[in-house]
Amino acid sequence: MEMKELSSESIKLCYQIPGNDFTIAGEASSNVKKMLTQLGVNPDIIKKTSIAMYEAELNAVIHANGGVAEVEIDSNRIIIKIKDEGPGIPDIQLAMQEGYSTASDTIREMGFGAGMGLPNIKRYSDKLEIDTKPGKGTMVTIEVNCQLP
Repeated sequence: MEMKELSSESIKLCYQIPGNDFTIAGEASSNVKKMLTQLGVNPDIIKKTSIAMYEAELNAVIHANGGVAEVEIDSNRIIIKIKDEGPGIPDIQLAMQEGYSTASDTIREMGFGAGMGLPNIKRYSDKLEIDTKPGKGTMVTIEVNCQLP
């Protein structure tokens, strides 16, 4: 983890997300959850943020050989950007359908790839943007509204 900046206005964090390493997959979202808990954020907001970030983080691990997570926490919102250089998402509308997955059988046998990643990100975020270019990668931007104590 790299802490880019800590000021009275916002906290900025940056994490490397390893590709295909399920032993540490979810570590970035777990660290953000701890940070939000230490800041006294409402538990419901922590839950929403943790689930949305975890799903995006796992998508980068499973589909894109990893990536980078940038998190910004300020008094009104939490913004999470997960960037990867994977294959991109050819059909976002199809990928947003519950149960649709391009995960391999091996990934599914490990208990991942159920096709709930993007639908859960949308469900647990207040704003979701997906910028993807087939063959170039994807950036998922998740925003969760909050009021810091």
